[in-house]
Amino acid sequence: MPRVMEMTDFNMWCWNSRIFPDISPLVVSKNDRVRVRVGNLTMTNHPIHMHGYDFEVTCTDGGWVRPEARWPEVSIDIPVGAMRAYEFDARYEGDWAIHCHKSHHTMNAMGHDIPTFIGVDKSKVAEKIRKLRPEYMPMGTKGMADMGEMEMEIPENTIPMMTGWGPHGPIEMGGMFSVVKVREGISAGDYSDPGWYENPPGTQAWEWTGKLPDAIKAKDAKTQITPKHGNHG
Repeated sequence: MPRVMEMTDFNMWCWNSRIFPDISPLVVSKNDRVRVRVGNLTMTNHPIHMHGYDFEVTCTDGGWVRPEARWPEVSIDIPVGAMRAYEFDARYEGDWAIHCHKSHHTMNAMGHDIPTFIGVDKSKVAEKIRKLRPEYMPMGTKGMADMGEMEMEIPENTIPMMTGWGPHGPIEMGGMFSVVKVREGISAGDYSDPGWYENPPGTQAWEWTGKLPDAIKAKDAKTQITPKHGNHG
């Protein structure tokens, strides 16, 4: 239960009372000058990060920042009760993520005080538990990203920790997350969702199946040996 007298345990984070994937994308026409304003009415700070671009911080609560005093960023922290605005030139087409950089703000309803099982082989203990609970499924060996593909039943009036699908599979987000969609020829005032961006051939990462290069190792032994401390009597 949240501590209602301080509300610091409240973990349903949203933008304008909405969570991803129901947050509308920010639709932008290529080469437009774009201004994003973020106001923080919560009781914690939010480091807002946008992929694909660097931008200039142009406004704070104290007013507009003079052009010669603006500073470049790719993430900007929004303090409690504050507003920040930043601007960028939309030169690059694509779908660019914009989100709070706190992981528990982009994945609502996260569990707390749970051990980390990344890299732990739970196959033997899972086999024993299934004798008592046949449907038991351990999670966390490879992180929680795989759970984005599963649509498990949850209680009514409850939001999932992460959900939402993109053109290549689950996006694994579920809170303060959206997408800046930059396209050529968007009409002024048209903010309808243009759909997912289709990457031109050769511009998208792919799995390398060829021979892997030899690992580069440091040749200076001094950078590899940990100094031994003398005995203390």
